[in-house]
This record gives sequence, C-alpha cells and structure tokens, in this order.
Amino acid sequence: MKVKKIVLEKFKRFTDLTISNIPESAKLVLLVGPNGSGKTSLFEAFNYWYKFKGYSTIGEQAYYEKKDTISSNDNWYQNKVNIEFHDLINFQMDHLKGKFYFRTAYRNEPDFTIKTLNKQQDPSKSSKFDTLNGNDITVSENYQRLISQTLSGVFNNSNNTKTVEGLREELIGQIKKSLGNVLDDLNLSSIGDPLSNGSFYFEKGASKDFHYKNLSAGEKSVFDLLLDIIIKSTYYTDTIFCIDEPEAHMHTRLQAKFLKELYNLIPNSSQLWISTHSIGMLKQAEELEKDVPGSVVFLDFDNRDFDLTENIFPAKIDKTIWNRFFDLAFADFSQLIAPQRIVFCEGTSQGRKYKDFDAQIYGKIFEQKFHDTKFISIGSSSEIENIENESVKIVSNILKSSNIIKFIDRDSKSLQEIQELRDKGIKTSRERHIESYLLDDEIIVKL
Repeated sequence: MKVKKIVLEKFKRFTDLTISNIPESAKLVLLVGPNGSGKTSLFEAFNYWYKFKGYSTIGEQAYYEKKDTISSNDNWYQNKVNIEFHDLINFQMDHLKGKFYFRTAYRNEPDFTIKTLNKQQDPSKSSKFDTLNGNDITVSENYQRLISQTLSGVFNNSNNTKTVEGLREELIGQIKKSLGNVLDDLNLSSIGDPLSNGSFYFEKGASKDFHYKNLSAGEKSVFDLLLDIIIKSTYYTDTIFCIDEPEAHMHTRLQAKFLKELYNLIPNSSQLWISTHSIGMLKQAEELEKDVPGSVVFLDFDNRDFDLTENIFPAKIDKTIWNRFFDLAFADFSQLIAPQRIVFCEGTSQGRKYKDFDAQIYGKIFEQKFHDTKFISIGSSSEIENIENESVKIVSNILKSSNIIKFIDRDSKSLQEIQELRDKGIKTSRERHIESYLLDDEIIVKL
C-alpha cells in the first residue's frame, strides 16, 4: 500500500494543503520541520481519514476543523481529507481495515508484570486512537499476544516435529535478532511465567534475567517499537506505517541503527512514514536512499504558511535540506551550550608535544576570569588570516550566538600590517609571540 497524494481542506492548522507526486517506489517518507510545523497534524489527517472510511467514526469537529473556519454544517466532516493511493482504488470499509498503523510520540509503559492472561483482539479490527496525543501503551498487550502465538504454535500439528527450543526460538527469534541489530549488548532471554511473573527478561553484560522495568528509557523505546512491528506483522501486511518521533529517548548513533532496522522490517509493499528531528535518522535515510535509489523521500514542512494554499512535493536530500535541518537541530541547543566567546588561535590539534599548545596556555591564564571563553587551535597564522577558512565558517554557522575572535602572534609584522589585520577583524598580540609573555622577566621573578 503506497500513498500517492494527500489533500487537506480546513483541517486542523491547514487551510488548503496538497502533498503530491509521492513515487510508488518510496518505502520511507520522512517529515522534516520544527515543532509546530504540522507534521503530527498530517498523521492526524491519516488517522481521521482511516477512522472515517474504515470504521464510520467521525470524530470531534472542534478538534479536527480549522479553528477560524468552524461551520454549522452537519456534514462538516465531508472532504476534509482526501488520499490517493498507487495501488488502492476501492474504499470499501472492510478493505481498509489494517491499512494504517499508528504510533504516537507518547509511548510510555515503565513497568508491567502479567499474572493472568487475557485474550487480545485483532488490532486491525478497530481504530486504536481517537487522536494522536494519547499515551500509547503496547508492551504488556504484545506480551499477551506473544503468549497466545506460543500456545497456538504448541497445538498446531504442523509443529509436531519441532523441539520446544526450536519452536520457542522461532516465535521470539526475530525479536531477539532485531533487538541485537540495534542494541548489540542487550539480549532477550526469557518471558518468565505468564501465570505468576510474566514479563520480558534480558541479559546485559554480566547481568542475567533482569526485568523489563530495569531497562533504560532508550532501551525501552527501541524494544517497544520493534516488538510492536514484529508481533503485529501478521495483521499489518500491506500498510501505511506512521510513527511520530520514533527517536524519543535514543542517542544519535542508536537512532540511525534503529531506523535501518525499522526500514528492513517493513514489507516492500508497505510504506513507512516518520516525523523526526533526528540528525542520526536523516543521515541514515540518506544512506538508505543511496543503497536503493528512489526508496526514500523527504517532505519539508519548514517555512510554510499553512493559513494560505500550500503545495509540498517530495524533496531529495541536498545541501538546502541539510542546512535547514542543522539550523533546526542546533539553533536552540547551541544557545545553551555555546561559550560567550570563541577565540581562534594559532596551533594544531595534531601531534603530541605541541598539541593545542597556545590554546591550552591561554585557557589556563584566562579560565578564572573569563570562564565563558573557549580557545581553539585552528592552524597557522596564514590560515587564520584567510577569511574563507572552512573550519572557522562551520563553527561560526553552528555557534551563531558566540562572539568569534581571531587572534594571532605579532611575529615580525609592521604597524601597517597589524592595522590591515585589524581592519579584517583579526587581533594580534603586542609581544612577538606567546613565549615572550611566558618568559618575561616579571614572570621569571614571580616564579
């Protein structure tokens, strides 16, 4: 199942939005943009359309209809969202069930232990979410689904020749494999006793059989999403998978590995839609596109005025996308971590004996009085004087809130040369070089 085009009319924050030209080859669609740009609202549109077309559920007008266009029309819900597919024309209710899968950004199940088993319904037989701002609890439900699959496997005559170990590995093997692909130091070891202490138990290093509740937030996030995709793969085989901010609680390197595993778990006949702020995921998506050209597209929600008519077309990853994404990822963060001043000085970060020599000396001298100043070795004096120095430009662009100072030794420069440097924004020392200060008579006497 592949989305081709979406049209939204007066839906949530959108007045008139069309997203079109999504290629049939696209297996991964990334929604990129800052918070509040409409990414989750697009997923809400998918959920609204799915509930309406598949389950005859209308929803709350005040939540879905754009606030400045609320109408008194009883048929307000008609034509709010229209979706075209590459491979689906018949919109009959029964044909749509199981065609959309949703995970919200609010995934949180910190602990669970099962002591009684309850029958779990086929998830495709009902729409899971009224809206996508609710807490998304699935781990304990999927535990019970896994137990049900295990019992079904035991009583399936086609498994008569299999050992208990073989059957168990067949049922949880994919979960263990996928988890290992992302978290190579974490292994699913047991599912406990479903009638007394039913839960997921893990091995990590020397620790054996520790409870699901002891996983870190990032580990739980990875396990939750992988488990849900694998357990529900029997129900969702030709589906649009929508996952809002899957990177929550994960560090950058983990995000990249996780996206690759999700991509591999999704059937080729399906489509994975993800909203993200993650540099790790964007970089991994670029690699996936290189491996399989045409399989990844980006929808850029940045710098849009959704009070007007907007058209969004798939974009390939390019310098513009990267620049916008870096601005998004680093803008606020750099304000928090950036020093007030950055002084580019002579020296190198290579070698041993004189590595960062000037920067270290200046840092020791000034760190008490100017604790918010950072000295960085950037190269020779001629490299610092070069206003096109790429290293200087990169740091300056990322740490825009910092005051950038270029500082070099005077050496044998004349007063005229010093003035010319000053005109270019480059400061020079009064003495010949740093050793002139360190070995000054006054300093020797004090020592």
